[in-house]
Amino acid sequence: MKGSLAPRVVVVSRRSELDELLVRHGTRAAAAWYLKARGGDLAEVIHRHELLQAALTTVSAAVPADWRRGAVDRDDLPRFLFAPEDVVVAVGPDGLVANVAKYLDRQPVIGVDPDPGRNAGVLVRSAPGDVVGLLRAVAAGRAVTEPRTMVRAVLDDGQELVGLNEVYVGHVSHQSARYLLAETADGRTRRERQSSSGLVVGSGTGATGWCASIARDRPDPPRLPTPDEPALCWFVREAWPSPVTGASLTAGRLGTENSLELTAESDGLVAFADGLEADRLSLAWGQRITLSVAPRHLALVTGAH
Repeated sequence: MKGSLAPRVVVVSRRSELDELLVRHGTRAAAAWYLKARGGDLAEVIHRHELLQAALTTVSAAVPADWRRGAVDRDDLPRFLFAPEDVVVAVGPDGLVANVAKYLDRQPVIGVDPDPGRNAGVLVRSAPGDVVGLLRAVAAGRAVTEPRTMVRAVLDDGQELVGLNEVYVGHVSHQSARYLLAETADGRTRRERQSSSGLVVGSGTGATGWCASIARDRPDPPRLPTPDEPALCWFVREAWPSPVTGASLTAGRLGTENSLELTAESDGLVAFADGLEADRLSLAWGQRITLSVAPRHLALVTGAH
């Protein structure tokens, strides 16, 4: 990374389970009583909280003294402005990397696992003690990054969102949504009017999560993409055949030249990415949304040359 302006390290985290309990119950004693009455143990919660705090302390100490710093909680991501020269360090579960990825455009991301063995470690591959070396590698241009394909959803009024795992389009309450679905692939367009509990379009990263669980229930699912493959998989959930709706266009793959278009034919439809329902697009009746491979990707730092 070159230039007269020192890099900025932005540390992304989320409130611990202990923080959440204290917001709800006010004191540790009250939280302990609440958990004990339900077979829980506050000591385990405190242990995980301390692991997170220790990881955050180690990451903070790893930032060079002459670099700029920033910090943001997951809940504040929609209001935080990332700069092109930022280096992002996400400290938490794998899902935290997905949460922040939608707000980035190729900035390097270091995923830090504060509690090894509890997280899958797919996206948070680094230990807190690794960060000092990885930051040096990023600054020297020696970092090894893994590009991960993302999903883009664009409304016909220009609004858009991007997701690392998947984008969901459907009714805000996940009840039945009515729409016209059009798949364009290999120069052909197939259309079907549907009533379903929503559409899920996932990347290779998301193919290990929600899309994988959907695919397991299908007799002949499409091949799920790999994380770096410029392709997506998509599934319609619980399509209902009726005299005016069909259930034949319910799964497939999208390459860089393919897309899905959904035209809303009921009220209350939304689109959101990676489980962040509060940061969503809303579709009015007749409005169209197009889903495709995103032109940008996540740059996940995995090591150094």
